[in-house]
Amino acid sequence: MIVLKDLKPAPIYDSNPPDHSDIWATERTFEKGKTYLISAPSGKGKSTLLHLIYGLRKDYTGSILLDQQSSETFSMDTWSELRQVKMSIVFQNLRLFPELTALENIQLKNNLTSHHTASTIKAMASKLGVEELLNKRCATLSYGQRQRIAIIRSLCQPFDFLLLDEPFSHLDAANIEIARNLIQSELSAQGAGLLLVSLGEDYGFDYDYTLAL
Repeated sequence: MIVLKDLKPAPIYDSNPPDHSDIWATERTFEKGKTYLISAPSGKGKSTLLHLIYGLRKDYTGSILLDQQSSETFSMDTWSELRQVKMSIVFQNLRLFPELTALENIQLKNNLTSHHTASTIKAMASKLGVEELLNKRCATLSYGQRQRIAIIRSLCQPFDFLLLDEPFSHLDAANIEIARNLIQSELSAQGAGLLLVSLGEDYGFDYDYTLAL
């Protein structure tokens, strides 16, 4: 469970605090196994929200509770463990290593827990049309191809919550549907929750909650 209590990120509240938000300056609970769509225009803090939950930013007031513990008390070792087995993420800028191959980027995650077999990873890549690119350096791939690799990487670990930051921005409708089905299958297999932030697109998931940032 993720609980946000009176969360106010400094970049937002120092410049242009919102008149109303379903997230900021209130109490909001995200439950494992539930799916959430969080929508907002550009510049309203969508990436900031996920980075705060993932522990990459500390510039806020209020509190973030992960499984009833304040994230402010977590050591780097605790964060490392959480990111290996509790939370997975697709960043808006993907954060792949350009000098590594697509497969090596995926294996950086999968090797930590051996969550999926090599054949399963290959099958996911085949469905998303990037199987033949697995041994190419990410620097040589298009953004849409890298986006599909980042999605596969995010599914190659255990997690209670999957955080997706505008994950399909460079994908066509057919690949969005395939990626959505892969994500939904992994969510169901793990009984995990989904937090997806977007400019307003719902991408076809069956959400339990739709929230405005």
